Amino acid sequence: MGKVIAIVNQKGGVGKTTTAINVGASLAALEKKVLLIDADPQANASSGVGFDVSSAQSSIYECLIGKATIKDAVVGTAIKGFKLVPSHIDLVGAEIEMLNLPDREKIMKSAIEKIKDQYDYIFMDCSPSLGLITVNALTAADSVIIPVQCEYFALEGLGKLLNTIKLIQARLNPALEIEGFVLTMYDARLRLANQVVEEVRKHFGQMVFQTVIQRNVKLGESPSFGKPVILYDAASIGTSNYLNMAKEILQKNSKKKTPAGRQSND
Repeated sequence: MGKVIAIVNQKGGVGKTTTAINVGASLAALEKKVLLIDADPQANASSGVGFDVSSAQSSIYECLIGKATIKDAVVGTAIKGFKLVPSHIDLVGAEIEMLNLPDREKIMKSAIEKIKDQYDYIFMDCSPSLGLITVNALTAADSVIIPVQCEYFALEGLGKLLNTIKLIQARLNPALEIEGFVLTMYDARLRLANQVVEEVRKHFGQMVFQTVIQRNVKLGESPSFGKPVILYDAASIGTSNYLNMAKEILQKNSKKKTPAGRQSND
């Protein structure tokens, strides 16, 4: 059974989509079967892996309003084992269309359940909001990755996001966990960036990934070429960072699956 991970932060520009694309591509390069669900109407994750959004026969929008299944909407990418459910600007209207549906917060969960066993990991790239689509993603997820930008105001808004996660845990998804906080856009030359890293690690301890995603030109350029950074420049710092993060995810989850009384070899 695949693990469903939502990548969430209501602040924009913190590296959600970059993380969704590149950690997914890195896990696929490590021979895992990965599905990326683009749950943001801007569809940046879709175009970032080279998919022409205007050519979509079905998208996550059709899946949520019952006009298609996720299996119908899945398309391939340039990396073997890395699939995509694209988004579309129509997703903007989905929240209104879903308002009067029964169990409206669990529509994404029901859609994903049908294909969950076909993948090792399913990532959902969420929009920078805490609206109904994001609530659906959190209700469907097993865990959450929270990107935190290494800049001023990094911790602003995290309290609200964590309160939302607690509400989801209390009312809709008791099993929801925090997979980890990932520090993004790190520049070691900046005193402020180092202070943010120190502050986040002090606040959240073991929940913070050891891997820090550094500012990297290739990482910024690769979406405009419709490629994960591992295909755009395999030798770049961005590629190395996201491969290390993917390995951390694998290591963390292999330890969880290890039976009590036995030690994981990872």
